[in-house]
Amino acid sequence: MQLTKGFEQAACIIALLATQKRDIPLSSQMIHERIKGSQTYLQKIMRKLVVAGLITSVSGNSGGFSLAKDPKEITLLQIVNATEGNIKTYPELGFLDLVFKDFLPISHEATHVIDEIFQEADKRWCEYLSEKTVYDIIIETFDNRQFKLVDWNDPDVTKNQELGDLLKDIKY
Repeated sequence: MQLTKGFEQAACIIALLATQKRDIPLSSQMIHERIKGSQTYLQKIMRKLVVAGLITSVSGNSGGFSLAKDPKEITLLQIVNATEGNIKTYPELGFLDLVFKDFLPISHEATHVIDEIFQEADKRWCEYLSEKTVYDIIIETFDNRQFKLVDWNDPDVTKNQELGDLLKDIKY
């Protein structure tokens, strides 16, 4: 199984919003400029994140997007489910029954056994992703150092400060 590029872009949107100053929504234009994807496609992804309750949107001149929850409450599984839907890695398309049509009771049982194996694998995968939060990723990325929230709407944000200065003293 491979996640789509939509998941990676959604994860980037969430990361931008997790490091964005809480009182300033991040404009969709700035999200588009930073991710460089199709604006229409990014709007679809952001809509999925809104529907999933992970981000909120504010309309108007000073509008944009913000996290709907604390980064400690947003898991990787929630982002996967928002972008990919519920994952089922074994689609069970009936090939065993087709290939072994002369042995249907056995092929049905084999299909059942394989389906159970993949259901358990999917369950374990989902449990693991549900334990990993956006906050965990940020803390691990920055080796438990603190960093400041920034306003990514400011086009000079990375020009005016070194990354080390930007990304310190974060407090959630």
